[in-house]
Amino acid sequence: MFRIEKLESIEVLHEMKQAYMDLTTAPLDGMWLTGFVPMATHYGFYDGDLLIGYCCINDEGCLLQVYVSPGHAAEDWFDALLSEPAGIGKINGAFVSTAEPQYLSLCFDRFNNFAVNARMYQLADRKAADPALELSVVNDAQLDEMVLFAHQAIGAPTEWLSGYFGHLISRAELYACWKDDRVVATGECRGYDAYQMEYADVGMIVAAAERGKGLATKMLKGLVAIAESRGLKPICSTEAGNTGAQKAISRAGFVSHNRIIKFTH
Repeated sequence: MFRIEKLESIEVLHEMKQAYMDLTTAPLDGMWLTGFVPMATHYGFYDGDLLIGYCCINDEGCLLQVYVSPGHAAEDWFDALLSEPAGIGKINGAFVSTAEPQYLSLCFDRFNNFAVNARMYQLADRKAADPALELSVVNDAQLDEMVLFAHQAIGAPTEWLSGYFGHLISRAELYACWKDDRVVATGECRGYDAYQMEYADVGMIVAAAERGKGLATKMLKGLVAIAESRGLKPICSTEAGNTGAQKAISRAGFVSHNRIIKFTH
């Protein structure tokens, strides 16, 4: 008997989450993997009393992950999800990367429209960090300054930034670059506590007045050096329409072979 039930805890999915990661062909984007996916609602797929798979759905009704154990028909479970089962409602779309081939194939078969949401990058050419660029680890006392800077630079909500930057600071993973006693850029080098632990996500925010001067590329080179000093492989991503960031990332030695795709009906 097929049934889909909301899971109160994702701890029961640890082995399945690992199995899901084992199917990927490249490291997944860290913001999705450790940010959006854990916050999504998880549902278990049950064949009788046996848990044989799961999915997670965000607040917009979009799928973020779908996994079905070998020996069970993933297509049937995917179709069951799209049939608006009780307790779930309508699935409005899906986000999936090209590094998740099984889930991606299911989406291509069942959704009518898709568009590239983001580009995923891995380091291809090790280029030395600019020795003149000073990156300092941000401390607790500087949190408010970093939040204000990022809010003004990219418009992100201050409440979200406080929590996000606070977490990075607690792990010594947030860095900043100052010019004339003012912050001109922040950078992060985020490690993983589970799954793709050999990688580190790097990213930067540059003040609007400093863009187009090569600072973003220098920040990324510095963050690459930090990641490699920890024995980690740097990865990063950026929105599909952010051509400025894409140029900086490429100049820092990264290449993009994978995309995050948004599917809709």
